[in-house]
Amino acid sequence: MTDELTERRRGRPVGQDLRRRAVAAVLEKGMTGRAAAQLFEVGETSVWRWIRRYRRRGHLRDDPKSGRPSRTEPERERIFRLLEDRPDLSVRALQRALAAEGLLFGATALHRFLKRHGLQRGRRLAWRRKPAPKAAARS
Repeated sequence: MTDELTERRRGRPVGQDLRRRAVAAVLEKGMTGRAAAQLFEVGETSVWRWIRRYRRRGHLRDDPKSGRPSRTEPERERIFRLLEDRPDLSVRALQRALAAEGLLFGATALHRFLKRHGLQRGRRLAWRRKPAPKAAARS
């Protein structure tokens, strides 16, 4: 099929274009929901849900996500500047650098911010590791 289909991981959202093509295949070309699901490599239930949404609302867009807005996004330029100056910063080091500038964010919030922008960091847990205890010599 297309590159979009082969690269999409199971359980991840499907793009608007693919949804539109699947719905059009059923509504305009007379294809069955099952056939469209197989053709586009998506779940049959998803195809029927998209058709129902299109018929009710006239569009295929997802509902707005619930939850509060990110506190890190308004500070994105500041975070990017810190990372540009010191690209090897870990999440915890970035957290400390931002705290020094008066911005307090949790490590998890920063990790999500970095992931959202494709800037994931390694966990850097080596300093926590302790040497394995030596086995007691048995006599």
